[in-house]
Amino acid sequence: MKKIAFIMAALLMVSLSGCAQENQTQNQGKENKEMNKTLIVYFSATGTTKAAAQKLAQQYNADLYEITPEVPYTDADLNWRDKNSRSTLEMKDKSSRPAIKGRCENIADYDTVWIGFPVWWYTAPTIVNTFIEAHDLSGKTLNVFATSGGSTVDGSYNDLKKAYPQYKWGEKRLMN
Repeated sequence: MKKIAFIMAALLMVSLSGCAQENQTQNQGKENKEMNKTLIVYFSATGTTKAAAQKLAQQYNADLYEITPEVPYTDADLNWRDKNSRSTLEMKDKSSRPAIKGRCENIADYDTVWIGFPVWWYTAPTIVNTFIEAHDLSGKTLNVFATSGGSTVDGSYNDLKKAYPQYKWGEKRLMN
């Protein structure tokens, strides 16, 4: 009888230690989620993507950073029907890197970065490449969100993954 009681006591101790380890692992997971800082980076030519970025920032309790062109876009610049408009010329030249104002100096503080933009010519505007190339995004999860009147986010997401394979790409989201 003593032998059975001893075996049951031993099994109970093993079971309880397993529960303690599981709770410790769960608590570590919660701490890691709390330490995960998110940044919403966006380029918005007309304000539509800015509104989407603000919603996303609320959802993730994230900070916002706007990619601001050194030379603001005018309505004429954004006329995609004009073959000589600034946006058309930039999008035709895949090496185009429009200048941006400033840098996100504290980007190292973030684990997850959402990059948002309006879809232009089925992909991200080249000013997004300017931002990516000006910052070290190593070790971060990069997610993409986009606004569009008729395109999906898939082409933009795939183009960015192909152009920057050194980074870890996560989610993609169309936010209209």
